[in-house]
Amino acid sequence: MNEEYTIPPVAVLGSTGSVGRQTLDVCHRFGVRVDALTGGKNTAELEKQIRRFKPRVCAMADADAARDLAARVRDMRTKVYAGADGILRVIDETDAKTAVNSILGLAGLAPTLAAASRGMRIATANKESIVAAGNLVDAAVKAGGAELIPVDSEHSAIFQCLHCGTHGEVKRLLLTASGGPFFGYTKEQLADVTLADALKHPTWKMGAKITVDSASLMNKGLEVIEAVRLFGVSPAQVTVVVHRESIIHSAVEYIDNAVIAELSHPDMRECVQYALTYPARLPAVIEPLDLFSVGTLTFKHPDTETFPLLALAYRAIGEGGLMPAVLSAANEAAVSLFLDGKIRFCEIAERVAAAMDGFTNKPDFTVEDVFSADRDARARVLAAKGVQ
Repeated sequence: MNEEYTIPPVAVLGSTGSVGRQTLDVCHRFGVRVDALTGGKNTAELEKQIRRFKPRVCAMADADAARDLAARVRDMRTKVYAGADGILRVIDETDAKTAVNSILGLAGLAPTLAAASRGMRIATANKESIVAAGNLVDAAVKAGGAELIPVDSEHSAIFQCLHCGTHGEVKRLLLTASGGPFFGYTKEQLADVTLADALKHPTWKMGAKITVDSASLMNKGLEVIEAVRLFGVSPAQVTVVVHRESIIHSAVEYIDNAVIAELSHPDMRECVQYALTYPARLPAVIEPLDLFSVGTLTFKHPDTETFPLLALAYRAIGEGGLMPAVLSAANEAAVSLFLDGKIRFCEIAERVAAAMDGFTNKPDFTVEDVFSADRDARARVLAAKGVQ
């Protein structure tokens, strides 16, 4: 396939966020028809997107924001729906063949399941749904005849590298990490870091929550669980490698000890483009990689003693059941407290560990169980002593 390949219509869920905006940039560059958009409460941004891409349907999770948006775009033909049910209605009504899910948190689970039931290609950046309910998502994808293609740079890289061999030939996945802004810090140094320090990511421009997760290595922990869910490997087959240059986005080692890696500039648009065009490859929206300019590439072990959230993620996927959902929800709640200035950076891991320790796990579960575990974990984090 080549540049004559036409990308089918797209629905962008979470279009006002970082990944959503980059997805729309890719759609604009390739002339892709955007049939549906959803957002949270940023009416000004969604209005701009509606006027630019003219989708048939859209929704906002916040009901008040949806009413405001409907008034703003009443001169357009775009239908506007409200709330979580409105987002599901958008998925039901769209004629898009691909749904890019960049909704943050467990709020992205129901849309993922809905898109799967319609047999859509799901280009997912919503790692929390895969982490918390990966088995349910996998079952829905298979039942609906859908496709699930990762958009995160690391999992996109692994997805591409896995085409070089069979599943049985895979020895391990090498999941790269930038190390975040606190790479090399001691526990004592971490005790005094500020929110401003945590938001200084060395490579990627992202939202506040995921940037803090990168600083704590929780983002990499969630990606370990996501890799286990997406690619059907054991936790022991996923090795995290700190790679400060963020040029190698991840790699696959095969049983013959050959290591296949994907290299490119750190730009999410490349991952979005591949998810939209797979199995075709089209001329890039990003600049080509100049290895002569890159020069040296470095690799180091992660420090799980100083950054215990990565170890907690391995513990969660090892225990299985609802524990990954508890890990993810407790982290979201703790990071929210940190962003609000109510706890210190180091307390994020402490509260997540406490929530996991206090939870009674169950191996088999439903969607309702996932949301119940989510609520339980958040309540435990908020009920812990020390919140200002």
